[in-house]
Amino acid sequence: MVVLGIETSCDETGVALYDSERGLLAHAIHTQAALHADYGGVVPELASRDHIRRVLPLTRGILHESGSKLADIGAVAYTQGPGLAGALLVGASIAQGLAYALGVPALGIHHLEGHLLSPLMAKPAPAFPFIALLVSGGHSQLMRINGIGDYELLGETLDDAAGEAFDKTAKLLGLGYPGGPELAALAKRGTPGRVKLPRPMLHSGDLDFSFSGLKTAVVMQVKDRELNAAARADIAAEFQAAIVDVLAAKSLAALERCGVAHLVVAGGVGANAELRARLHKAAAREGFTVYFPPAEFCTDNGAMIAFAAALRLEQDKGERARTDGSFSVRPRWNLATLDG
Repeated sequence: MVVLGIETSCDETGVALYDSERGLLAHAIHTQAALHADYGGVVPELASRDHIRRVLPLTRGILHESGSKLADIGAVAYTQGPGLAGALLVGASIAQGLAYALGVPALGIHHLEGHLLSPLMAKPAPAFPFIALLVSGGHSQLMRINGIGDYELLGETLDDAAGEAFDKTAKLLGLGYPGGPELAALAKRGTPGRVKLPRPMLHSGDLDFSFSGLKTAVVMQVKDRELNAAARADIAAEFQAAIVDVLAAKSLAALERCGVAHLVVAGGVGANAELRARLHKAAAREGFTVYFPPAEFCTDNGAMIAFAAALRLEQDKGERARTDGSFSVRPRWNLATLDG
């Protein structure tokens, strides 16, 4: 079955065609980074309007690229939540309208489930069970993944997520939006350890995270020194090192606690080169296997939504899919409430 996936949860418009037999046929992503840059963050109304402009042209583009026709689509999947309500409504309404017109089922997908399952598109793919470090936007979580729909929360952020901390710290250092990639680039010119920043909850004994105190520590460093180019680079380097130290240590603790030998890293922060290098080094030393989705699938994308839908449709024989055109969105949606 060919599944069209539509992702509009925040500030990327993603569409993709996934064939359950042939794999990913085509995908396209439009980022709104330039649209929101002047505001230092996502403006929900602007995001929704831009999704409206982008979804259908992108869909026509991937149909042409893959040599497919609308009649080839067997199901339409969309991000039902969590995310910005208006942005979610754009994708949901277009998906449901298109599915109704084609006479095919439509299926709402949990955004984070899409991220969790996206590494399964790679070759080789991790085997169940595995530990997932999910670091996407406002989410920092460790989960044990036993199978499709069987997810056990091990730990999560108590305040700011890693991605939020990257963006807020980048803003403090005078960097543009989105801040994560710019801060990582600046960190290459600095030296960790020249300034001292904490590693929050590194020795807490649990698998939870907290990054708001780290951001506050950066505020104090910025206020207490002349913020020249060298100082900014050193703060960026130490900040990134602190985030990576905590994420890596908690991930290794989760593997040991659960007796699992496979680690999957998903979400935008999973594209961070320092985090990838640290976990690859730890995997070689400790004897576990670490998996990352391709960098193009770390950010929000339609491929992960189409892929997750294909797995769901295969597992439950389409029982969750709707064909009557009705829909709802879930801006707040706890992943733990999903069933198998």
